[in-house]
Amino acid sequence: MTRIISGFAGSLTLSVPKSGTRPTSDRVREAIFSALDARNALHDLRALDLYAGSGALGLEAASRGARIVTLVENNYGAAALCRKNAAAVERSAPKSANLKISVSSQAVQSFLAATKDGFDIVFIDPPYDLSEAELAQNLSALAPLMADDGLVVLERSSRSPEPAWGAHFMLERRKDYGDTTLWYASPTVPVVP
Repeated sequence: MTRIISGFAGSLTLSVPKSGTRPTSDRVREAIFSALDARNALHDLRALDLYAGSGALGLEAASRGARIVTLVENNYGAAALCRKNAAAVERSAPKSANLKISVSSQAVQSFLAATKDGFDIVFIDPPYDLSEAELAQNLSALAPLMADDGLVVLERSSRSPEPAWGAHFMLERRKDYGDTTLWYASPTVPVVP
């Protein structure tokens, strides 16, 4: 069972696809959001959840104060569940939250190439078999969409190598949880002479 851990939608149960996704465990989600809460990194921000699955990461961010949340999921069935879960979270939101959640059912690279939106925090939880080259393409396409003080939280198998951040991102920290590794990276800001 996957549920929202905290915030206004705390304890809300989320629908999860029967197959084809690997939901982030409650333990790992709690670790992610404890770290973000310590940074005050969610309040009134724009969040993007790539390879969303059930949308648990983006919807947890919404419950904890993100103002605009975009879930991107290519699998038709999973995207339908994202919409259902997003509607449940929106119904739980106080009117003062002024919350906007959208779901895009397209491939991540296509979404990143087409969107003009900017984001403060991005969750990337791709299938573990996603190639390192495709992940590097995602990061490169994401870079111009990031706020200068933004943050990327990337979940990979602990057997995967460090992502190829390129010149656009700087690794802040790595944290291992059994078979899962979380990578936190921030955009590199060009130095103006």
